[in-house]
Amino acid sequence: MEHTMVSVATGVLSSVLGKLPALVERQYNNSFKGVNEEILTMKPELQSMNALLLKLADMDDLDIQVKEWRNQIRELSYDIEVCIDDFIHRMDGGSSRVNKGFFQKSIHKLRTLGARNEIADQILKLKARVDDASERQKRYNFNGTISSSIDVVPLDPRLPALFAEADALVGIDEPAEELINWLTKGGEKLESRLSVVSVVGLGGLGKTTLARQVYNKIGGQFDCQAFVSISQKPDMRKIFQKMLNDITRIEHASLAWDEEQLMGRLRALDEEQLINKLRETLTGRSMENNQTAFPESNCCSRILITTRIISVAKSCCYPDLNNVYELKPLSNSDANKLFMKRIFGSEDQCPSQLKLVSNGILRKCGGLPLAIISIASLLANNPCTKELWERYRNSIGSQFEKDPSVNDMQRILSLSYNDLPHYLKTCLLYLSIYPEDFVIRRTQLVLRWIAEGFITANGRQNLEEIAEYYFNELINRSMIIPVSIQYDGRVDACRVHDVIFDLIISKPAEENFITVFGYQNHAFGPQDKIRRLVHYHGQEEIMVMSDMNVLNVRSLTTYGSTENVLPISDFQALRTISIECNDQLENHHLNGIQKLFRLKYLRLNRVSISKLPEQIGELQQLETIDLTQTMIKELPKSIVKLKRLLFLLADEVSLPAGVGNMKALQKLYHMKVDNSISSNTLHELQRLTELRYLGIIWCVNDMYAGGKTHIDNFVSSISTLCKLKLQYLHVQCCTENGSSLDFLLNSWFTAPNPLRYFGMSSNYYFPRFPEWMAMLSSVTFLNINISHVGEEAFQILGKLPSLLALRIWTKGVAPNEKLIIRNRGFLYLKQFVFYSCNIEMNPLVFEAGAMQNLERFRFNLKARETRNPCRQFFLSIQQMSSLKHLLVLIDCRDAKAHEVEAKEAAIREATNHLRSHINIAINTNWTWKMVKDDDDVGIKCKEEDSMKHPREWEKDV
Repeated sequence: MEHTMVSVATGVLSSVLGKLPALVERQYNNSFKGVNEEILTMKPELQSMNALLLKLADMDDLDIQVKEWRNQIRELSYDIEVCIDDFIHRMDGGSSRVNKGFFQKSIHKLRTLGARNEIADQILKLKARVDDASERQKRYNFNGTISSSIDVVPLDPRLPALFAEADALVGIDEPAEELINWLTKGGEKLESRLSVVSVVGLGGLGKTTLARQVYNKIGGQFDCQAFVSISQKPDMRKIFQKMLNDITRIEHASLAWDEEQLMGRLRALDEEQLINKLRETLTGRSMENNQTAFPESNCCSRILITTRIISVAKSCCYPDLNNVYELKPLSNSDANKLFMKRIFGSEDQCPSQLKLVSNGILRKCGGLPLAIISIASLLANNPCTKELWERYRNSIGSQFEKDPSVNDMQRILSLSYNDLPHYLKTCLLYLSIYPEDFVIRRTQLVLRWIAEGFITANGRQNLEEIAEYYFNELINRSMIIPVSIQYDGRVDACRVHDVIFDLIISKPAEENFITVFGYQNHAFGPQDKIRRLVHYHGQEEIMVMSDMNVLNVRSLTTYGSTENVLPISDFQALRTISIECNDQLENHHLNGIQKLFRLKYLRLNRVSISKLPEQIGELQQLETIDLTQTMIKELPKSIVKLKRLLFLLADEVSLPAGVGNMKALQKLYHMKVDNSISSNTLHELQRLTELRYLGIIWCVNDMYAGGKTHIDNFVSSISTLCKLKLQYLHVQCCTENGSSLDFLLNSWFTAPNPLRYFGMSSNYYFPRFPEWMAMLSSVTFLNINISHVGEEAFQILGKLPSLLALRIWTKGVAPNEKLIIRNRGFLYLKQFVFYSCNIEMNPLVFEAGAMQNLERFRFNLKARETRNPCRQFFLSIQQMSSLKHLLVLIDCRDAKAHEVEAKEAAIREATNHLRSHINIAINTNWTWKMVKDDDDVGIKCKEEDSMKHPREWEKDV
């Protein structure tokens, strides 16, 4: 796996070595025989250089001459690849528009002859550079390697427990309780007015972790709350948007807005409007977190901040300077506990011969949790021998014992980085393209790794699977931090700790791997030959983009406005394009994109563009098109010419005619199907034999004359795809309360079925339980709507052998019917959502031993129902030994505020007896449909933080 096509260690030498035979094959003219010989003699030299670069990558300190030689060879590899790609493209005709008629053929022949003469001259010059580099290598006469052959492993199964222990238990209970006392009891520390508490300490001490634990424990005691991360150069407008989103998200959930829609409305407000809106929202409520723009009040509002700088901590707390909490390093006992749990699972499992060595390692970590976890993760992925541990202990250095600091901790982090295999170093350094504190989606990241050439197939797994193994290994080594873990144990998003971020942004600049402009008012990375360009738009532009040399740029990533970036067509070597958050991007900005014949990845996210160029069909190397959150509703007809396209992602675009030609497609969503689409287009879907993910928005009118043909062809295609590789199927419906999807009731699945996910939109309900669902033997996530659910449905669902997550939305159940969840079903279910539109008293009852592995349960109750919640129901919940999170949604429709408050109080009383380890949250829903009363002063609206919304679950898959 180390010999990837592209890496930070070798540049693109591996790719060049793979392309040289193709170059020789196309040099068929006898007049180029000498050039062919030069190419053949160049290959062994490049192979030797490639091997040597791999060896040098394992050396910590390189001689300055050796380092310069290494850099020149990497740059040479990029130049050779550009030369080869240009020649092959020109020899193959460039596009399908040539080779038409005698005149065109004659012109093409003259052009290719000129291209050969030009390429021959370039090859001779490149060969001379290779020879010169080879001679210099011999003169240097250096050796020394550190072999590295660590196999990629699956995600550590102990990881979820590890993060719970390391974050919530090891050394954090005492400071958390002390902070909670400061924030909630007032007295000598705090008064009823708005007050601020600062947590200060070194990077890596766990300040943010501590703040999050305090927030989770007491956030529910406040009327509203928000938790935001602030980078070193914060964008206050985005921070206010995030805070307002957190505070108002539940109130707007009843409007069927998802988080992106809400954020879209907030993005339309300027900073002053956001501040006014925030003050208006918070007036009369108690609030926890951040300070600016908050109204002064006597509601015991609290702000908790974290910082590394003591002056910042005091400034935020002024005049209450006693409210600065200095976080200390872990005690020896807690440090040892954290260290041993990461490696062995418990303290008593450590071999006796390693205990003395571990003491020396921990002493040099200085009680910094991040340093301890980093070095422990490094050791956990290596043989537990005394010799190896002593070598790592000695490598850390003695300075750490005298003066613990961020620089010393980076020695440990650098040690962990240097120990990474070459392919992981490349993948980790690539994360510097994202902003600080950015939440990185796994699915998006692995697609970019693939497009950049960092992932090489091994014959047994596809590229996505290999990339996910890389992602998991970076998590296992604590180089990246999981943000959330899915129902099936997979990490769906991550972020980079700020200390590690500081480390990795310095490496790409040294290696000419990534060049960043506009970040925190400075640029890093070389500017003469830029390979991967990241541009942040800010109020202060640090350079005129038109002065940049972009001919060698392989990857372009922009955040915000691109007004100073050159036209796309000027970036002649581009392989990946990602344009984020640009409301000024117009259709003409993509003119000339067909010239980028190397392009593999195109992502347009949160941009104002409404149309792709028709010439996009000429990009025969294109593998990914991601158009999420754009104004694009229709795809160019030429898109079906993209024979290598693997992933076509959008919010809602019409299914293109000829889709069956894109036989390589693996992911296709969300495609709109309406009356205007030919039924043959639906029939073509079954030709997509590699398709694994399919999302369809069904908009065929019930009264449409050709509707039956559409349905028959669609069902036929889905039935065929389900026998092949289809794993994910999500079907939405455009019409409200229609019968458009009734055909889904038919038995159109054939067992055994490979589907792992089936989901549907909320505006269509099955009138009865579909019989084919009993055959979903492989499904792990089921998201369904049923008009009226009965016990029979639960009996069938409970027998599904692979089901891990279940979401049921129903209009109601039969009067006086109890839905009993038997102890023989749902053996592996971890997440369960049960939502009834008209339910007054939850009719579910769990037998002893039912859903014994359930960790998250969410249901709703109506506020207007005057009876107290069923005690038998809550007693049955007590019997679920694995339950960790319980969320109760109070349906506020047609209720008064005092009724909502009474319902919440009754629920709290009914849940008081539940075990202390269950995280109980009570949230309100449909508050905008409440009945107003003169005596009502408002109700509590809490963030739904204990359980993910079903729409978020769908994104996870």
